[in-house]
Amino acid sequence: MALKDYSDEFKADAVALYESTPGATYKSIAADLGVNRATLREWVLRDRERRGVAAATASSAGKMSARTGETAPSADPDERIRQLEARVAELEASERKLATERDILRKAARYFGRGDELVMSRFQFVDDHRDTFEVKRLCEVLDLNRSSYYKWLAGRQARAARLREDQLLAEQIREVHGESGGAYGSPRVTAELREKGLWVNEKRIARVMRTFSITGIRLRRRVRTTIPDKAASQVPDLFQRDFTATEPGRKYMGDITYLPLAGGEFLYLATVLDCFSRKVVSWSIADHMRTGLVADALQMAASTRGGLDGSVLQRPVELAQYGSRAFADLCDQLGVTRSMGVIGSSADNAACESFHASLKRETLQGARDYGDAGTCRRTVFGWLTRYNTRRRHSANGHLSPNEYERRHHAAKLTLAA
Repeated sequence: MALKDYSDEFKADAVALYESTPGATYKSIAADLGVNRATLREWVLRDRERRGVAAATASSAGKMSARTGETAPSADPDERIRQLEARVAELEASERKLATERDILRKAARYFGRGDELVMSRFQFVDDHRDTFEVKRLCEVLDLNRSSYYKWLAGRQARAARLREDQLLAEQIREVHGESGGAYGSPRVTAELREKGLWVNEKRIARVMRTFSITGIRLRRRVRTTIPDKAASQVPDLFQRDFTATEPGRKYMGDITYLPLAGGEFLYLATVLDCFSRKVVSWSIADHMRTGLVADALQMAASTRGGLDGSVLQRPVELAQYGSRAFADLCDQLGVTRSMGVIGSSADNAACESFHASLKRETLQGARDYGDAGTCRRTVFGWLTRYNTRRRHSANGHLSPNEYERRHHAAKLTLAA
């Protein structure tokens, strides 16, 4: 029967037996003595403390911990075993953590590599893999705040509703965009939708167009084709870079641009624009740049407007066609006063040059040429007529030139009545 109260001599002998036995463990010696393992360990530690062994060991352990950052090994074999077991468990846990992180990152690489717009959200990735991994671990690996994820999760229904609304809006935008020949950006699309009774913020239109990859035609680099003719007769600059007018038929702009064909050939387009509405009043297309090209355009303008008497025509610089004696005589015959900007300055006919740039940007749509002459004529003719009747112009408050003039005349009649 085991003793419940042990004499000091018994305790001293037990400690001596443990300390003198090579490879001894508390468990084996305690079994031999018939005492509890913890009781034997307490006797040994108390004796070591009395003899100063524990203090020395603690000091040594502290130095080792300071150098390595790890727990110093115990001189007690049982304690050493426990330390090793704890270290093994720690390493196994660390290995499992690293393996989990590796699996998450591999899945994330495949997930985000698909390039789908819907799955580019890290929150969406967490939600799609929460049944495989812990949400906490997913958020740690993806550097997310868990509270932010749950907030995102709570707003799922609202986001789904907005997505459905954006998809419906995108269909309406595509319809308008298609009707414009793919030319309209967000400002003109917004104006067109508002005209149809759908009042939507332009910023939202722009966002939806970006999301669904609906883009207008961007301006290409402009090539300078207007070359001054310094030998031509001088005429005054009556515009002074003011391209506005209070009434239709008062101020016009004229210019020529080239239309590239396949094989390096060209057609040439002469236009006459009204400064009031930016309406293309007339145009002429030919395979030459002789005076007849601009004369035909001016005669068509007189026919369209029912006369040009008292109007002013601005030309960009001293083009030989506009400075010829024949063209000057035609202007005098039609009652048109000629105006000319500074030699070599495109800014003095910027509105007309901008018009030509828009024409080629929206008809060529990135192509190098129009193909054959017949295709070129049909394409340009279709765009010019649509420009007047349907294309919205920013200078007109996003109204077409025809509609802008119609409203102006209606307002005058109202005031007169």
